[in-house]
Amino acid sequence: MVVIRLARGGAKKRPFYNIVVADSRERRDGRFIERVGYYNPMAAANEQALRVAMDRVTHWVGVGAQPSPTVRRLVEQAKKAA
Repeated sequence: MVVIRLARGGAKKRPFYNIVVADSRERRDGRFIERVGYYNPMAAANEQALRVAMDRVTHWVGVGAQPSPTVRRLVEQAKKAA
């Protein structure tokens, strides 16, 4: 099954997440099919905290990819901001 989920990056105590499309059998931070955005919960006031390529997310959901609950919440948040 193909899933849309967060892959953690960044340093210790400074998380940074890539929103990726991946096979559910792969590791959380392992191989992925496509990167469709990012989420930076520690972003400064002048930095962009969330970026989502809505056209790619729509494409992947259309072909059967399942977003994780957190990604679903972030996509809704991005829709409201746009």
